[in-house]
Amino acid sequence: MTVLDEFLDDVVPRIVEADTALHDGDATLRRAMWSHDEPVTLFGAATSTKGWSRISRVFDHLEERFSDCTAYDCHVVAAGVSGDLAYLVAIERATLSMGGGPPREIVLRATTVFRREDGVWKAVHRHGDHGPEQSLTWLVEDG
Repeated sequence: MTVLDEFLDDVVPRIVEADTALHDGDATLRRAMWSHDEPVTLFGAATSTKGWSRISRVFDHLEERFSDCTAYDCHVVAAGVSGDLAYLVAIERATLSMGGGPPREIVLRATTVFRREDGVWKAVHRHGDHGPEQSLTWLVEDG
């Protein structure tokens, strides 16, 4: 098994579990996936910030806003590992309720950078945005 395979086998199931819970109103696992050591940055679909205390507050807000997740998928587009740094590029799809509204699907293009801390991969940067659906189709179909 390659270093990349080991990284993906470790990180992807944790992302699926953490983000399914987040989209169901529980950010506990998302917080656990993130480094609490600086520097950490977040370029989110709705807000951007830096520093663990601020990022944690963003997760508090998402936890209050999201509920009723009925589906979540993380389609890996690309990934790489170099020493104690790694990245993951993915298309994320979730069906959830936001702000108490009816459930709907959201699609994000997401890039996450990880740093290995005490043998555990921790997120140190994430950039997620809503890309135009047609621009994402080839990534999933050719994947």
